[in-house]
Amino acid sequence: MSNVAGKVVLITGAARGIGAGLAERLAAQGAKVALVGLEAEEQRKVAERIGGRSWEADVTDWAALETAVAGVVEHFGGIDIVVANAGIATAGFVRSIDRDAFEKVIEVDLLGVWRTFRVALPHVIAAKGYLLAISSLAAIAHAPGMANYAAAKAGVEAFCNSLRAEVRHLGVKVGVAHPTWIRTDMVESADAHPVFGRLRDGGSGPLGRTYPLSVALDCLEAGIRRRARVIHVPRWVGVLKLFRALLPPVVELGARFQVPRADRAVLEDIEARGARDSAVVGHGGQAAMAARRREQA
Repeated sequence: MSNVAGKVVLITGAARGIGAGLAERLAAQGAKVALVGLEAEEQRKVAERIGGRSWEADVTDWAALETAVAGVVEHFGGIDIVVANAGIATAGFVRSIDRDAFEKVIEVDLLGVWRTFRVALPHVIAAKGYLLAISSLAAIAHAPGMANYAAAKAGVEAFCNSLRAEVRHLGVKVGVAHPTWIRTDMVESADAHPVFGRLRDGGSGPLGRTYPLSVALDCLEAGIRRRARVIHVPRWVGVLKLFRALLPPVVELGARFQVPRADRAVLEDIEARGARDSAVVGHGGQAAMAARRREQA
């Protein structure tokens, strides 16, 4: 699939950041782009700008996903490529983070991928198409304050590895992408956190660097065109995988000097702002938590 012209591409979480940028890139190459996500107004603006179509749906809601996918198929006639990009993050330590915020990350970032792929899979099988899930560097290097995000993204990698073997005989290819820190709303919001932003400032070298959005889009666009099984953003992330077993003790060594102070500071932040406001970062996270509150009401 060196050419995406005429292909129907469904992208979740396409209101901003990687999802919106990738939608714009693929639409410019002639793809028919369907945007699916929670931030309806922002997503509609993206769709209008690129000539695509937008469907509002929470990737954790089976009924909403089924309705959206049915709408995409009815409008475009099928689905060739699915990019499960919808994702949120929180900032917080396990012992003090808001419980709903912690669990919502796993629900969106891991179960949202499973639900998106499951609903779209019959159509992708019919097209002998391609499924791509956006994992993260966090699936490889597990930093303190990111337990839920790291667990979810590692789960996405494992899920895709299993799924790839299951659907190969059906002509479907499955890819997983591992971006490092990319300059998006979610990352900038996390960096602005009064405690965890400073904690990440302590990082140095490639692991602490934030890359421009264009770096991620270049890698993902190229990966989609060749239906890649793994996309590293940037390429050194793939090298880091070779040393995966050595990373936990290295992270723990660095955390020994930073976490105790941060642990005290986050308790103070929670007391000042409340556990939920202290935890949730980014517009996507806010939209997801708003949806959870509506479910609980």
